[in-house]
Amino acid sequence: MGILDWFGGQQLADQISMIGVLIAAFGLLGIIWQLSQQSAQARTTFEDSFDERYRQVIARIPTKALLGETLSEEEYRETFDEFYHYIDLCNEQAFLWKRRRIRRRTWLQWVDGIRGNFSRPAFQRAWLEISSKAEADFSELRQVLSP
Repeated sequence: MGILDWFGGQQLADQISMIGVLIAAFGLLGIIWQLSQQSAQARTTFEDSFDERYRQVIARIPTKALLGETLSEEEYRETFDEFYHYIDLCNEQAFLWKRRRIRRRTWLQWVDGIRGNFSRPAFQRAWLEISSKAEADFSELRQVLSP
């Protein structure tokens, strides 16, 4: 008489096998969940890095431009490079959205801010100047800003 016969035979062996399969399945689900959490955290960190870059770039643009006031010629020329950096950042954000590297909710926030800023006179002026000089560049941003 074997040990399986002593504890219930083949039925017990089948139950133990089923428990082992269930434990393995739950373990696999746990690993999948953990990987999805790590992926979500990595995406959040990536998106947050762009938020930080935005704050750095936008801080160098005159407040009056952000408030929709017109800049003097001197103010505009002194900060033209900052407008260029902002436009380049916006194009990169649009590129990331197109490649599905950012979440929809993040993109909706970003595109709302982009369109809001580009509705202001100083941003419009910079965009007209930069986009006319760099006709082959900023294709993703052009799509975002086109009606």
